[in-house]
Amino acid sequence: MLWDRIDELERLNRLLRRPSSSLAVISGRRRVGKTHLLSEWSRKANGVYFIADASDASVQRRYFAEAVARRLPRFAELEYSDWRRLFDRLSQDAVHAGFRGPIVVDELPYLVATSPELPSVLQQWVDHGASEAGLVVALAGSSQRMMQGLILNHDAPLFGRATEAFALRPLHPRHLREALGELDGLELLDAWTAWGGIPRYWTLAGLEKDQTLPIVERLVLEPSGILHEEVTRLLQEESPPATALRSLLDAIGGGAHRVSEIAARLERQVTSLSRGLDRLIGLGLVEREVPFGVSERESKRSLYRLCDPFTRMWFRLVAANRGFLVMASSEERLAHLRGAWPALRAESFEDLCRSLLPKMDGPTLWSVAKRWWHGNRPEWDVVAEPRKGAGTLLVGEARALEKPLGKQRALKEVQELLVRPLPTGVTPSRVERVLFVPRVEKGCPRRIDGVWLIEMDDLVEGRWPSA
Repeated sequence: MLWDRIDELERLNRLLRRPSSSLAVISGRRRVGKTHLLSEWSRKANGVYFIADASDASVQRRYFAEAVARRLPRFAELEYSDWRRLFDRLSQDAVHAGFRGPIVVDELPYLVATSPELPSVLQQWVDHGASEAGLVVALAGSSQRMMQGLILNHDAPLFGRATEAFALRPLHPRHLREALGELDGLELLDAWTAWGGIPRYWTLAGLEKDQTLPIVERLVLEPSGILHEEVTRLLQEESPPATALRSLLDAIGGGAHRVSEIAARLERQVTSLSRGLDRLIGLGLVEREVPFGVSERESKRSLYRLCDPFTRMWFRLVAANRGFLVMASSEERLAHLRGAWPALRAESFEDLCRSLLPKMDGPTLWSVAKRWWHGNRPEWDVVAEPRKGAGTLLVGEARALEKPLGKQRALKEVQELLVRPLPTGVTPSRVERVLFVPRVEKGCPRRIDGVWLIEMDDLVEGRWPSA
């Protein structure tokens, strides 16, 4: 299903309504639903959809011609010795047939790997043949940074040609209820901790009709489970394959977050890691984090984290435990999962609080939220400033409690927040303190001694609670 891709579909459909030719550039990490979106768009518009693979260039041209022939008959009757001839014929046949597209080329990096000249060929075709035919063309790939290097960088052949360009992001957690049924705040958090915003995983989980942890045991921990080798496959499917980056993921997933710690664990020089870390960031698996108030260019205090919930779960539960998982019974695997789950849930909840706070509609609209840490001082899970104005600071803590927060526990948590030192380096005139929890017990006040209590449903629905 196309959960929450309305905006992206409308952006693509606008191209078809334009009288002139258009070029769209779409990126998105694997399993995020890019292929489903583009194939559905092409199908509904009666267009051409082609997905590349690792075959030789001549084979890829034949496959491409066969895809075109489903819309432009007899196109595949010729053998095309190079891409230039294929695209020239495509624009000519399109004019004769009154066909404007869309023409979707998915997994473009696979084609470029076997045909390095292709970006320049595409540039000439977009400027001339496709333009004269009024064609709507979409190029897509899984790595945002690789697509930028091929198309969007200043020195790329296709720079400046894109009419529309966007990266397909993981889905918003509110759509998990459409995929998995009615879930309370904690159940929703558990589903997000396992599957994140990746629709492929939602679809598989929805087929199981069970609670999250038993599904994880069957799909991920069970050695024959369909997702047991998922991270390995993700790396192998990249173009070029990213399997050489596995050691970096192992180090980060194993608890090494500073670049010096990663280098020490891998017995490598710090300077040798930057390219690999940059590629993992581009693949949507790793993020570089700096504390609130610190410049993004500051390298000494930056940390590298697995930002995808599923990948984080996989490295915590599967990567270092393969032998155990093969020998263990289903009950033993489930016990292993339950032992690691509270920490995984807590980390996912913190991430969600930071990512969803700026989307909340309340008396104050907050900018990008970050974590704050410095030396041995107490950390803050969520720190943000208003989008407009100055002088106010929001500081918050995320508590991934299993039971709904009752008034007595809330009073204790609030008092701890009130005496916790604020981040250093800021002198706000006004402070908003927030306690984030999955669920608040019915009847519990939503503001105690000036501290807001925000639950999972508030975050997901984007609503600020009333006092």
